[in-house]
Amino acid sequence: MIREAKAGDLHPNGVLKELGFRYDSNNLYQQTIDAVLDAAEMLDLPHHLRLILAEPKTELMTHFPVRLDNGVYRLFKGYRVQHNNILGPYKGGMRFHPTVALDDIKSLAVLMTMKCSLSQLPLGGAKGGVQIDPRSLSEDELRRLTRRFTSALGDNIGTDHDIPAPDMGTNAQTMAWMADTYMNFHDSQNKHQSRAVVTGKPLKFGGSFGREKATGQGVVYAMEECLPALDIDIAKATFSLIGYGNVGSWTARLLTEQGSTLKAVMDHTGAIYNDKGLDAEKLASHVVSTGGIAGFEGGEAIDEETFYRTQVDIFIPAALEQMVCRKNAALLNCRVLVEAANAPVTPAGERILLGQGVTILPAILCNAGGVTVSYFEWKQNLQAETWEEKKVDKRLQKYTRAAAKRVTLAAEKFGCDLRTAAYCAALENIAEVYKLRGIFP
Repeated sequence: MIREAKAGDLHPNGVLKELGFRYDSNNLYQQTIDAVLDAAEMLDLPHHLRLILAEPKTELMTHFPVRLDNGVYRLFKGYRVQHNNILGPYKGGMRFHPTVALDDIKSLAVLMTMKCSLSQLPLGGAKGGVQIDPRSLSEDELRRLTRRFTSALGDNIGTDHDIPAPDMGTNAQTMAWMADTYMNFHDSQNKHQSRAVVTGKPLKFGGSFGREKATGQGVVYAMEECLPALDIDIAKATFSLIGYGNVGSWTARLLTEQGSTLKAVMDHTGAIYNDKGLDAEKLASHVVSTGGIAGFEGGEAIDEETFYRTQVDIFIPAALEQMVCRKNAALLNCRVLVEAANAPVTPAGERILLGQGVTILPAILCNAGGVTVSYFEWKQNLQAETWEEKKVDKRLQKYTRAAAKRVTLAAEKFGCDLRTAAYCAALENIAEVYKLRGIFP
């Protein structure tokens, strides 16, 4: 845990202090890596492994010009952070969002390393993005931006080196543009396999069945595995959501299909409530057509505080990082918080929730469905195969259940909360591979 320190002091964690980190309690990267290092201390990992994992292997920042529709050129800032590849090629999303910044991207890359290791995928962790609001650009501008960013990345991505995927603000079309750009710059006799440079592509261009719903599906599979031990029946559970994009909407639709009741939703346009249950399918259609949940006729508008205070069995943050802070955590009235988003709970918020007896199902377990099915897509591309959706779902369920069992076993073994247990299980796998491979040279 972070010891008492003042902003600007050398970080109190020994490893981060050795690396020259200046303490900042609000820095997402420091929050993430400090939690990982706490688990490493619990495992008594060798000091050199803690040092290696405390910093990414590569941090790429690039500035590139794009011509807008009005003929004016604008300079954009893009990132790609490659944290660790001891388990296999780097893997991680590409985010187009106004808040994209280096330390946040570094944090998400660390989480991807942990996520892949917990699920025991032969992949490492990376993350990237461009600092832009994609809704402010036309489709032609987005295409030119994507192609220019991909060309700026050059050989930093590749089918056996670093494989991007969609994230917030990007989608299957974005991945199609990235793959096509890469294929034009990297001439290969096997164009079919070179599509594997990215995942999350459209079906007709090498995508996988089940990829669009994969993250939401993984959230539900993790809940199916973990909730019975908490005496919660999905078929009778009530839940609320932050965020109704791809992850949130698919999670809601899949849960309501099983009988759960969606009572409240909040996104960037407002918050809505219906005690008898919001129609998840109709709400998803409304969001697609209007851009947000505001104005949905199936629920009444509520303010933010009322949203957080809504009594539910399960609260699911499925939007940006750090949305459940100390203030919001104190308002929550739930039994379980399921992290469908990456790092949605701040350390201060987490301490309040755990103190109130709320169980937190961690992101590196619940959010791993997307990268797992991305791994399946990558395999399909390399093997020139297309799997049926039932096969994809069955395999995803198998991977998710196995990861959930690793977390619960680690929690019993170390007597800790589920987040720390998830990191412990992930780090044990990484440490074993480092022991086998050694440190070069």
